[in-house]
Order: sequence, then C-alpha cells, then structure tokens
Amino acid sequence: MVNQKSVDMIASSSAIGVAVVGTGFGQKVHIPGLQAHHRTQVVAVYHRDLAKAQAIAAAHAIPHACDSLEAIVAMPEVQGVSLSTPPFLHYPMAQTVLAAGKHLLLEKPTTLNVAEARELQNMAMANGLVTTLNFEFRCVPAWLHLADLLAQDYVGQPRLIKVDWLVSSRADAKRAWNWYAQKDLGGGALGAIGSHAFDYIAWLFGPLQRLSARLSVAVPQRPDPASGGQLRPVDADDVCLIMAELADGTPCQLTLSAATYQGRGHWLEIYGDRGTLVLGSDNQADYVHGFKLWGSQQGEALKELPIPPALEFPRTWADGRIAPFVRIVDRWVQGIDQKRSLAPSLQEGVYAQLLMDLAHESDSTGTWVSVPRY
Repeated sequence: MVNQKSVDMIASSSAIGVAVVGTGFGQKVHIPGLQAHHRTQVVAVYHRDLAKAQAIAAAHAIPHACDSLEAIVAMPEVQGVSLSTPPFLHYPMAQTVLAAGKHLLLEKPTTLNVAEARELQNMAMANGLVTTLNFEFRCVPAWLHLADLLAQDYVGQPRLIKVDWLVSSRADAKRAWNWYAQKDLGGGALGAIGSHAFDYIAWLFGPLQRLSARLSVAVPQRPDPASGGQLRPVDADDVCLIMAELADGTPCQLTLSAATYQGRGHWLEIYGDRGTLVLGSDNQADYVHGFKLWGSQQGEALKELPIPPALEFPRTWADGRIAPFVRIVDRWVQGIDQKRSLAPSLQEGVYAQLLMDLAHESDSTGTWVSVPRY
C-alpha cells in the first residue's frame, strides 16, 4: 500500500519557480495548490489583459504579471508552467512552453485531438522535460484505497465495470453560451468528465480493446452574453453513453451527463467473481469532497470500508479540488527531481485523448471502434 503522507512530505529545500497561465480554474485551484506545496513558488501569472494579470498578481502576492506567454517563458526564474486555459488553447500554449525548455503541468482534456497530444509528448521527450496531467482522482484517498483493494484481488476477476457520473452543472438552459458549448473548441461533457473516466479506467483496470459511444446534446441553444443574450447553437455534447470492453473482454458501461438536475453524482461500481466494490459521492457542489467506499465479498451485504489514515490528505480546503491538486503538484516535483515524467503525465493524457477521439468516431459512424494498442 502506498504511504501517501510520506509522498506528500518530500524533504528538499530547492524551490521550483512556476508561472500560472489560465486564471479561472487557475485562481481557484492552481495558485493556492502551488503556493501550498513546499517546493513550488508561483513567480508569475499570465492574463491576456495586463491590468487583470496585475490585479491577480497583487491579490496573491505573485511578483510578476504578464500579458504575453512568450514573456512568461523567457523569465529565467520560471522553471515550469502550470497551464489551465480552455482546451483549444492547450496545444499552442503548451508548444510555446515546451519549446522554451520549461516543465509542464497541464489541465485536462489534453488537447483537441490525439495528434496534437502526441506531438506535445514527443516535444517533451525530445527536450528532456517533465510533464504532468491533472487527473486528480488518482490522488483522492478513497480512490487510492480502491486501487489498493483491486491490487489485492478484492473483487477477483471483474465481470462488470459501471460508471455513472450525473451532475447538473449544465442543466440550466440559461447558463451562458461559451467555449464549453462548442465542440471545435473542446467543449462538452466528454472532455470535461469523460477524460477523467477514461484515465481512471486505464489506471485501475488497464487498456480498452473497443468502444461504442452515443454523444448527444440535451440543451441545443444557450444565450450569448456578448450579443445581448441572443441564443446560439450548442454542438458540444452534454450526455455521453459509452459501452466498452477491456483488453480481457470485461464489459464497461459509462453514463456521463452534465445536464441532469439532481443527478446521483459520481459512482464507480466493480462487480467481480469474488466480490463487489462501490465508490461514490452524491456531492453536487464539489466533485472531490464526499467520496465513500463500500465493499462486499462472497455475496455478503455491502459495508462501508474505512480509508486508511496513511492515505488521507494531511490538509484539506473548502474547495475539495485543491488537496488532490497539491498531490499532483507533488508528482510533478518528484518527476523534476528524478528527471522523468511520473504518471499521470502526457503519456496518460495521450491515451485519454485517443479514447475521446475514438468516442467521437464511434458516435459519428454509429459503430463499435477498435482501440489500437498504445
């Protein structure tokens, strides 16, 4: 079993200067998470509006503010860049970061397509740079305990893997039209939550061999604030129904939606020939806080399984996303120390992007598609 507290407490005195690019999620999670980690120092922040960059820098005691990414990566005190802009900006911005020789911490979804993701991975490897993807469920205590139990063969041979991730973040049709509503800009539930689901299925169970997807739009129009509330068409999915098979043939079912009022939350169920594990949270306000784990073996009643203290967060925040992000930062720091990318890296980001691309292909063709070995 991984002693996560010892992982959280790497003893080293050398600080890594980090620039934060993307100040929505970046302000809420990346800046506080990076400032909380004992090895990272936020030395610069980027916003395309210099006045806003300066205001953000002042609010968080960050020494430098820039409205140019090129200026950010030219700073010698910047060793790494934390990038949390919308998906359509990931590829060009990450290219600039990697070309400048800076380590990269990247939000998901990785890019707009797998070709872009692979190019970024190749750039990072060619330049000897460390990359990390913010697939934070790999760092949440209940998920870590689930991974340990699966490794201990708690359920035996899986017979069925079932994911229900049903939330209401896009259920209100009055919510504004923006990049999230546009498929070409990387919007949609598949990118927002499907990327996570594809990553943790690969992490916990291994690669897929084929999948079939139906992606749909439940809210076809949204008001555009820039045009006085004029309705704009939505073509990015908000409901995803996916069937898949692991390499060994184990069936997987994923039901994902960002448009379900009072959805049941986020649940992962594993049914095997020896037992069952159910991991879930019905917390609609915070997608990290609230996870619990239940287990059963040999047909006994499900019971809640306590999380080992060694896996718990040493510190939590009101925003549940910050604590696992600090652990993601820790993996980035360890990778920089070791001069190699640790999972989840761009390699895992490429695989999740590949599965998203194949889901779109399956939806457009109405067929099952095979997943190439990667």
